[in-house]
Amino acid sequence: MHENLAYCGLICQSCQIYLATREPDEEKRCKARVDIAQEIKKHYGQECKPEDIGDCDGCMTEGGRLFSTDCPIKICAVEKGIENCAYCRDYPCEALEKLFTTDPGAGERLDAIRKEK
Repeated sequence: MHENLAYCGLICQSCQIYLATREPDEEKRCKARVDIAQEIKKHYGQECKPEDIGDCDGCMTEGGRLFSTDCPIKICAVEKGIENCAYCRDYPCEALEKLFTTDPGAGERLDAIRKEK
């Protein structure tokens, strides 16, 4: 298993939402959520308020808190029983290609895994 890697190729431990969840200082945590809301609008064009940014323990965490419980990429990977999207016969799908436009590093990580297998 590739540690710290979400199904889509993002690294949870470098995700701002994941980091805000673990921030012990309330003031810093609130500031981080303001920054995250601004980034969501900038990168994804979605209006988001800081109070909409929930806690997240990473999508690979069993029973943990998730920022999005309806992520189509996670849902698909879980249904297929794959470790991450690099192992999918349909790779890259439309949902991943859309993600890669805003986070090309995710695609690079999954491509590297595909080359290993």
